[in-house]
Amino acid sequence: MSAAAPAKPAFDLKSTAWTLTALRLQVADLATLAAALDERFADSPGLFDNDPVAIDFSPLRDSGEAVDVAGLLPHLRRHGMLPIAAQGGNTAQMAAARSAGLAEAPDAPAPQGARAEPAALREVVREVPVIQEVVREVEVVREVIKEVPGAAGVPPMIVDKPLRSGQRVYARGGDLVVLAVVSFGAEVIADGSIHVYAPLRGRAIAGARGDTGARIYSTCLEPQLVSIAGIYRTTETPLGADVVGQPAQVRLDGEKIIVEPLKS
Repeated sequence: MSAAAPAKPAFDLKSTAWTLTALRLQVADLATLAAALDERFADSPGLFDNDPVAIDFSPLRDSGEAVDVAGLLPHLRRHGMLPIAAQGGNTAQMAAARSAGLAEAPDAPAPQGARAEPAALREVVREVPVIQEVVREVEVVREVIKEVPGAAGVPPMIVDKPLRSGQRVYARGGDLVVLAVVSFGAEVIADGSIHVYAPLRGRAIAGARGDTGARIYSTCLEPQLVSIAGIYRTTETPLGADVVGQPAQVRLDGEKIIVEPLKS
């Protein structure tokens, strides 16, 4: 009688890293934060689509001010953010975050080129090596983040299928080339530059690790958000008629996003 085959494991565990939006709190007062969130995001209902967010308390760490984290979370969710972690706070602030159900992420270096809009909040896109400890117990990413090795001379990642709302692709260590439409609500991220040879209607984040020389190119620029090295621009600032829906590039000039036509 042959031995029974070993049962297939119900799950396995593995470590991973995410690219997250870190929301840096500049004030502790809940009413001020709620008003700032409404001011910044009320006119951009599609900016976040249950995107994971880490709350960064580092500007408040030495103030001793208490933050009503449990009260803040509904305001973040109302604007489409999915708060999953906290970092940078003092003992009391991190304890409040854990009590509210957030994971504790290791502190990350302050990003370069970030700016606050409005003053109560600072929002940057960056690599939070987070969750290498936390996420090893659970995978909750909606789409697998595609990666390439982080080495010099990395060939570009090429995506030849349309990206639908909610999908996210990340080219680690190099450029990203997309040969099909990036739909509203989709997100393309690269440590280098992003090239979209089709309509770009979702979010494009280039220079995700702080490369200020990265650029975003599209043959039909209609983005929901563009960001380079943490400096961002949303649809709240309309694009000029010479670039909207046209071949165009996005680059940085100091800490200012420049959008200009591609010269033929």
